Amino acid sequence: MISEKLQNAINEQITAEMWSSNLYLAMAFYFEKEGFTGFAHWVKKQSQEELEHAYEMADYIIKRGGTAKVDKIDVVPNGWGTPLEVFEHIYEHECHVSKLIDKLVDVAAAEKDKATQDFLWGFVREQVEEEATAQGIVDKIKKAGDAGIFFVDSQLGQR
Repeated sequence: MISEKLQNAINEQITAEMWSSNLYLAMAFYFEKEGFTGFAHWVKKQSQEELEHAYEMADYIIKRGGTAKVDKIDVVPNGWGTPLEVFEHIYEHECHVSKLIDKLVDVAAAEKDKATQDFLWGFVREQVEEEATAQGIVDKIKKAGDAGIFFVDSQLGQR
């Protein structure tokens, strides 16, 4: 059985994951409008991944005898700047999510719930990859400059 404190903390993360999904979806809409279909494709995939995280967490709570909840999802930003600015925001957001996951691990440790700690370590490892990927895209966009931005866009469309 999962503790109420841990259940509530994971439910908060479910809401955060759903907000992240909406954030990436809003970015996809923006990129489509601006003609960056590769970037749009990449962030749409990212949006789907965030929803999958929410589903996994909900399934886990239920398997442990708890109640998964969908809470209110706040509005996400809808205006963005250059592709570089968008991907810098993505990198910062992934760093923020990493901190949220780290706090969840801390709650699981405090609750002495080793199964949940083990479950959450998968997300910790994934966040390391997410941060590195976002930073790598930022670096590519910086190196490509204005002339190469469409090449990077094309590459990300192959995700």
